[in-house]
Amino acid sequence: MNVSRLGGPTLSLFRIVIGLLFTLHGLSSVFGLFGGNPMTGKAVPLGTWPGWWAAMIQLVCGVLVLVGLFTRPAALLASGSMAYAYFVVHQPDALLPLHNGGERAALFCASGRGSVDAP
Repeated sequence: MNVSRLGGPTLSLFRIVIGLLFTLHGLSSVFGLFGGNPMTGKAVPLGTWPGWWAAMIQLVCGVLVLVGLFTRPAALLASGSMAYAYFVVHQPDALLPLHNGGERAALFCASGRGSVDAP
């Protein structure tokens, strides 16, 4: 089996899944869909810093990554917003993601960066 031919489809699938997850997370925070913001269960109030702006980045960049438009800058911006979320919101509570509740932020940060290289 020629494994190298699976690289393109695998990266595309990864990009689509990560874009969909970012989009769903943004939709839940901006519009209160799918159970709302994980912290409150509601939509984040319009213009609230940094929550609403982070949700807009997740929504817009998630859609762009999902459909494959401007993938590199969108994924880089989304990844950076998750790095900000981890270091500003979670990391001050404890060093490790398992202890500070930052697993999702850390995974989204790493996966967003990984989808930068996806076709």
